[in-house]
Amino acid sequence: MKKVKLIEVRSELGAGTRGASMGIDALKVAGWDKGSDYFKRFNSVSVPDLNYTLFDKDLFPHAHHIDSILTVQKNIANAVEQTIELGMFPLVLSGDHSNAHGTIAGIKAAYPDKELGVIWIDAHADIHSPYTSPSGNVHGMPLAMATNIDNLERQINDPEPETVFFWNSLKKLGYDGPKLKPEHLVYIVVRDTEEPEDYLMEKYGIKNFTYAEFATKGAKRVAAETLERLRDCDILYVSFDVDSLDSKFSKGTGTPVEIGLTVEEAKDLNFCLLQDPRVVCYEMTEINPTLDTENTMAENAFEILETATDAIIQRELKSTAIH
Repeated sequence: MKKVKLIEVRSELGAGTRGASMGIDALKVAGWDKGSDYFKRFNSVSVPDLNYTLFDKDLFPHAHHIDSILTVQKNIANAVEQTIELGMFPLVLSGDHSNAHGTIAGIKAAYPDKELGVIWIDAHADIHSPYTSPSGNVHGMPLAMATNIDNLERQINDPEPETVFFWNSLKKLGYDGPKLKPEHLVYIVVRDTEEPEDYLMEKYGIKNFTYAEFATKGAKRVAAETLERLRDCDILYVSFDVDSLDSKFSKGTGTPVEIGLTVEEAKDLNFCLLQDPRVVCYEMTEINPTLDTENTMAENAFEILETATDAIIQRELKSTAIH
């Protein structure tokens, strides 16, 4: 049986609002308040962050802090790759969603010959590049790094050569070439996008299960259809951004958006997806307790985290029983 290993990534360099580096500690507080031994049950490793560079002048207007982000993502990729090579299941708890590309790079480094599918549960599409991003916040760019898509057809920015250098280095991290094909990406409840992202979703036919579709079909069926769409993939990665929750439940995140999942729906969805034996890594991200009252976001997220972890452990027990 694969043991779960927690990989804690406190970097918030990619976010536009400060505070997501405290998300992991907010989860721990939620665990203590609940009397849970969750954080004692699993080994964890903390990936060095470079959040102190937030005090420095940012030299990259179209991809803020991209130089430090490259360093952080190298560390994440190494931690994820090593965890997989030790036969463990990497469960990543991270500050902002740009870190997810480091996770993908680590997965691809561990499985260079496997076809990767990505399930992105998020209010945002996160497929901007420095050429198209209206904000320059790198947490809107991890899927463009993973798919190797600059989207020059929708270019609005002219990033400096230094920015382009770091951007191209990020795209090559862990694996030289696209780590993910656009047709192997499925979005769930993405509802706050910009035109360049809509263009790519249309161009590549990237599926997004809207909340209306989710509400009609239910978690179980959406999970089944998602996994069916990714039937040609050998391995899967599930990335859960807490802003996929409706803003009623997700004040404590940098970019809350209304008309999203309830906590129960998110639990059911994660549980169903993580039953698939192809899932090799799970990530939860973007909890920001500085925007919250009474740690509500982290408490909701902790419930979802416990459910997701149970699904992984149950699945591992099943696979051990079969062998």
